[in-house]
Amino acid sequence: MTFRSAPRALVTATAALLALTGVTACSNDDNPAGADPQRVDVVAGFYPLQFLAERIGGDAVAVTNLARPGAEPHDLELNPGQVGQISEAELVVFLHGFQPAVDEAVEQQAGDRAFDVATVEPLLDATAGGHDHDHEGEEDEAHAEEEEHAEEAADGAKDPHVWLDPTRLATIGDKLAERLGTADPDRADEYTQRAATLRTELEQLDTEFTEGLKTCQRREIVVSHTAFGYLAQKYQLEQVGISGLTPEDEPSPQRLAAVAEEAREHQATTIFFETLASPKVAETIAREVGAQTAVLDPIEGLSAEGDGDYLSVMRTNLQTLRTALSCS
Repeated sequence: MTFRSAPRALVTATAALLALTGVTACSNDDNPAGADPQRVDVVAGFYPLQFLAERIGGDAVAVTNLARPGAEPHDLELNPGQVGQISEAELVVFLHGFQPAVDEAVEQQAGDRAFDVATVEPLLDATAGGHDHDHEGEEDEAHAEEEEHAEEAADGAKDPHVWLDPTRLATIGDKLAERLGTADPDRADEYTQRAATLRTELEQLDTEFTEGLKTCQRREIVVSHTAFGYLAQKYQLEQVGISGLTPEDEPSPQRLAAVAEEAREHQATTIFFETLASPKVAETIAREVGAQTAVLDPIEGLSAEGDGDYLSVMRTNLQTLRTALSCS
């Protein structure tokens, strides 16, 4: 996985500046970190982790999301105030490898107050959930070489989008409840109970996906970037990604041709794009193969309007998939 990270010197210099000046960091809603001594101050790297912390923490926590709604969180660059939030938080919830600037600041500022959710559930390889081909004849050699190149480029990389499997997210929630209980022992039972309630909701969501995608005319999803490996593996789908793990990855002309070929092969009626990235590439493929486009949201963040939450967006995704794959 290739991400752009803030230079180590920048984070170090920012931390030193904060220490010298006694800067009080402000959160996204301009409330000073730790302003309410009755609540646990939690910093979340991006939206799904904010969702977990708010649902499990309830009124006992004050949660700051480092990634603003409507902003693509992969390449988040931290300002001095956000480094200060990480330094002052009682718990920092992040996913190592997803936001390099956050990783670096956490390493330098958070210490044992950091909770890396990537340690809870083993991450899938970046190529998981992809489509397998039985290439036959010289006609398919170029296609096979393109796929092999994509796999080599992703060699060793891990897919961070673990939250798209509701059952994995529930397990992460259970561990988050434990960490909150360690930070706030007097309310440990409350966190455990709320995590159990959320687990029930997430298991219900899992059941809805399992039943809703059980009988479909197609099982291949053509997506703008390969964020759906967990969802594809969990519900027996196969993703065909136009670009790589980050939406900024530019697909080569060869990759575009290969995706168009696969879309035709599987008679795809829909090419999916997402809310926080440009739909142009998906629209190009759709025109090429005579398909339509639709949003399939990887839920890396909410839209700027902030409509809905994780559960409602996942259910919208389910209905979109059922329509596109002609599920009964």
